[in-house]
Amino acid sequence: MSAPGSPAGPAREPAPLHPTALLAPYAMHSRDSVGRRYPEAPDPLRSPYEVDRARIIHSAAFRRLSHKTQVFTGERSDYHRTRLTHTLEVAVVARTLGRALRLNDDLIETLALAHDLGHPPFGHAGEDILDCCLADCGGFNHNRQGLRIVEELERVDRRFPGLNLSGEVLEGQAERTPSRTGNLRPLLEVQAVEAADSITYDTHDADDALYLGLLELGELLEIPLWQAAARRVRRQHTDLTADELRWAVLQELLNWQLTDVIDTTRRGIEAAGIASVAAARQAAPLVIATPELAEQKRELEAFLFERVYKHPQVLEFRAAAQQALAELFAHLVAHPRLLPSRFAVRVDQDGLPRTVGDYVAGMTDRYALAQHRDLVRAGAK
Repeated sequence: MSAPGSPAGPAREPAPLHPTALLAPYAMHSRDSVGRRYPEAPDPLRSPYEVDRARIIHSAAFRRLSHKTQVFTGERSDYHRTRLTHTLEVAVVARTLGRALRLNDDLIETLALAHDLGHPPFGHAGEDILDCCLADCGGFNHNRQGLRIVEELERVDRRFPGLNLSGEVLEGQAERTPSRTGNLRPLLEVQAVEAADSITYDTHDADDALYLGLLELGELLEIPLWQAAARRVRRQHTDLTADELRWAVLQELLNWQLTDVIDTTRRGIEAAGIASVAAARQAAPLVIATPELAEQKRELEAFLFERVYKHPQVLEFRAAAQQALAELFAHLVAHPRLLPSRFAVRVDQDGLPRTVGDYVAGMTDRYALAQHRDLVRAGAK
């Protein structure tokens, strides 16, 4: 029987533990978000960062990453990474870091999925040539373009431009731009994505180069980071084939780097007494590798720069891609009526060169080449 004054009926079950209760005090809690530039009613089922994640995944810019170059063109094979598969790999590694450090992994995944949205066709080759084409009106930077995409170019609602993402996601993307301002350190979730990006491309660019025959496994095994990873593998396995060794070393490199960053970050947080988001933003960078591993990563990156990114076949592709993009850009500036209507309406606001830059930057590799063929070579006006 109920006590006098108590509500009738069976006792209620305790409320389920909310995921935010599992977060560390230095993690960014969604309840503390600064919100959106254009106010919206809260979603009844999802946190603000889950809403942001869905908006990014459903965007056209995200889908187009599947046919944009990471390092190597799709004409060489279908094994190596595209800009989309790289993005997904960064998201997986970043979430692992976030869970281990008790950070907000919804925010981390959203930041990771957005981090390369601004890349043009042909990767950094496309970025460099668009930077030249737009030199008189601010240049081109893929991180700045990613912010422009989510704030201006994509649409989720006719009432406002862009995707109207949470302030923390916009700030995280802005932290990657050359013109970032402010004295505060990035959120730890932002730092986790940066660390995951480094872990991922240091590992997988080498894997792609091996598969495509631009490198030999023996060359990489002379690099200190790969030597150490191979020693770790061989302590467990002594009879691996070359392909099995390559695969095992790649897994070891991922696990080793992850463990190193997690352990280093935990020690740094404890040593600095970090107990809040504000304290984390006042501290030195925390989501980092040990100095020893960081030095080995720099050696690997220097090797990849000389032997892979400057490989004759890569440079040949780069030159052809840049010529095609430069010619396409110039042709569209000379013949603006060829712009799709959704871009043509932006010319008065943004100027013709920037509008053409937005259009070309959004293209996939194959669409850019098709447009070059159909418009430039055909002499369309």
